[in-house]
Amino acid sequence: QLQLVESGGGLVQPGGSLRLSCVAAGFTLNHYHIGWFRQAPGKGREEVSCISATGTNTNYADSVKGRFTISRDDAKDVVTLQLNSLKPEDTAVYYCAAGFFPTMQNICINTYDYWGQGTQVTVSS
Repeated sequence: QLQLVESGGGLVQPGGSLRLSCVAAGFTLNHYHIGWFRQAPGKGREEVSCISATGTNTNYADSVKGRFTISRDDAKDVVTLQLNSLKPEDTAVYYCAAGFFPTMQNICINTYDYWGQGTQVTVSS
């Protein structure tokens, strides 16, 4: 079964950090662009960041620029999202998603083929 699995969520105080990981089961993340999304209670889903299949291009939502960093390690087949300077408004379930466009490996495309089940991030004192 092809699926994505997120890990690394948890409870952290404001100003703290977390490192989220996304791995694939049943396929490799190589050649997929990867997006991280989040959804807070009562709110819509928000794309937080994405990284192209080649890793050369990344995008961030304005709300997380300068605080979150996305990266990929194709040798380990993992994509990580480093969350720094966390705020209570970052509280949400975070999901990773993978999309495959063989002719557009250098950019992020807002179309995804696989989604994970999510990992909870709670920022609270």
